[in-house]
Amino acid sequence: MVVLVGLTARRHSDLSRITAWWRGLGSTGFVALPPPTRSRYTQSDGHEDAAELFAARSLATGTSFAYWHWQSHAAFDRSGALTGPLYLHWGGDHATVAAGLGDGPPGYRLVSGGPRGAFQLDRRTERDADGLPDPQDETGVRQFLDRIGTSRHHGSPAPLTGPEEHWLHDRLAGPVDPDRVTGFAAALELREALTPDETSRLLAAWREEYAGRLSVWPGWWPVLNALLRQEREEAWDVAAALGPASADTLAEHPSGQALAALRATVLAGDDRAVPAWFRTHRTLHEPDPLAAARTLSEELPARPAAQAALLAALRTSVTQDWRTAHPDADRGAAQAFSALTAVRLTTDDRLPRPLRVAAAHAAYDHLTHVREEAARLTGPEAADALAAADRYEAARDDLLAGTGPDLTAYEGALGDLWHRYRTLSPADIGWLRGRLADPTTGVQGIAFCLELLHAHGEATETELLALLPRWKKELTKQYRTTYTEWRHPLVTLTCLAQDLAHPAADDLLAWWAKPKPLWKTPLRLLTHLGAPDETRAAELWEFVASGAHDTGHLMTWVLLRARLDGTHPLLVAERLIGRPGIRPYVLHRVLIGVADPAQPLWHYALDPRSHGWWQRAREVADDPRLSAGARAIGLKAAREHHVLRHPDQVRPPLTDGEVNEARAWLDARA
Repeated sequence: MVVLVGLTARRHSDLSRITAWWRGLGSTGFVALPPPTRSRYTQSDGHEDAAELFAARSLATGTSFAYWHWQSHAAFDRSGALTGPLYLHWGGDHATVAAGLGDGPPGYRLVSGGPRGAFQLDRRTERDADGLPDPQDETGVRQFLDRIGTSRHHGSPAPLTGPEEHWLHDRLAGPVDPDRVTGFAAALELREALTPDETSRLLAAWREEYAGRLSVWPGWWPVLNALLRQEREEAWDVAAALGPASADTLAEHPSGQALAALRATVLAGDDRAVPAWFRTHRTLHEPDPLAAARTLSEELPARPAAQAALLAALRTSVTQDWRTAHPDADRGAAQAFSALTAVRLTTDDRLPRPLRVAAAHAAYDHLTHVREEAARLTGPEAADALAAADRYEAARDDLLAGTGPDLTAYEGALGDLWHRYRTLSPADIGWLRGRLADPTTGVQGIAFCLELLHAHGEATETELLALLPRWKKELTKQYRTTYTEWRHPLVTLTCLAQDLAHPAADDLLAWWAKPKPLWKTPLRLLTHLGAPDETRAAELWEFVASGAHDTGHLMTWVLLRARLDGTHPLLVAERLIGRPGIRPYVLHRVLIGVADPAQPLWHYALDPRSHGWWQRAREVADDPRLSAGARAIGLKAAREHHVLRHPDQVRPPLTDGEVNEARAWLDARA
């Protein structure tokens, strides 16, 4: 007899039970979207799927709905078991959604996150009279640890009851498996309750199980913290093995040895340790934050990223000191003070120029906030803030000349300032070209700089020749650009080579034509935007019309067609509205993304927190060349942007005046 163990387990898994319940949901005014695929990766994707479903079923656009996306789906392991709460997102009326979901499937509990949060679905578990789970109940243990807290990043934890602390110590009695006791150790050490004996046994098990790769174990923090707290000599070997990851923990236990270790880490080239180095130096040697920053700045290498990290640490320190002196100040007041601090530091002669340059960058998008806040103040405070803003504006251009953002930063941080480069100044062009000529610029930096220069028509043969020696070794690697405003750098480089009719284009196209590596297959057609012709346009359109997964293909075709026809890409995109086979949510993104062909927005979806997408949505809504249907698409995207719905989530942050102006603009078009 053949027993299908995997199939049997899956039939009775959390996923199968929840899915069976989910497919039975639905009532007047409420629908549950089908379970997700990888194409529904974010909440924006969920809302787009809802719009498609409403259109297919002829449902009212105001219908309430619930769904989970692929990131939420990570709550299930490969066998379909829940490893954490399943977050259920929604749209429409919260009360209607709550009624439609009910109490959840039998054996599970559903908790509402409120009108602005997600619902959470998890298994029901049993607890004893002390609120403690059965140690063998993995779900109950997980829920217990979530309740008492195991993260040092979530503020001061609540004290443990006697039974809770005994229960945790019992889990660490005898031999320990480091992969099974992480939460127990963290919960205890958050309360400084790990004993020396427990610390020793955890350290021994960690070193044995993760020999030569100590930083891989996610539970290292309570052990290192306990070693430092207990003043154990082993702490320094462990900290050295962990490298920059140990920086914050070392700063929490300031000493001369900790300071030396942090300094060595920073000077070795890792900027992540700069804030910890600054805090430790200030604690031990120099209470004045500006004096401490000046001392460390002189030791730091010339890398702008290192100075920016030190500047961020300085701003945080100054703001924390201010909050200590103003305990009743709210979060908004602290943010306003932090913005004013960046403006002030830009022209503070007590700081060396590299730090003032970093301050000029940090304050760039906060100047209007400072002026707006100054208008609310009176007397000397208002005059001081306005004078600081005036000094900043007078000094900014000189400080920022020939500089730019940290190209190694998180890509979202670069996306937040993409709108600054809608037009390029001569200084911008020089900086971008300089970064492409610099052999130390990495793949992300190349992608960022080359996209801007090429889109604005400023990329030349000089940039092509600078990158050609690097393309086979560095640019042929997979680099995901799904949620960025720039393409894979080899796509852009190939387009540039074709536009310049450079002989290297043949080698580049030959590489794209090869069957491997497989990651490049979806991107090959994007290179057709370089030196376009009708044959390439036809091949690209065939792919678009096939309904295959779109990762920039329709946008490429629209831009390509516009180049061939000598027309604006908005007019090309407009002609596709209502065309069979063209998915509306993709077309809507493209219509707004190509509003400015000198800087198309390549983000995979409408980014509701981006200044660039907000500006383009408004322009489409107000463009007199477009039909009413096309303008309605722009207006709908603007209505759904966070500028109006969640202005606090827009980056860089908006002023109250900008939010009010946005609302007035929308009201005028209601």
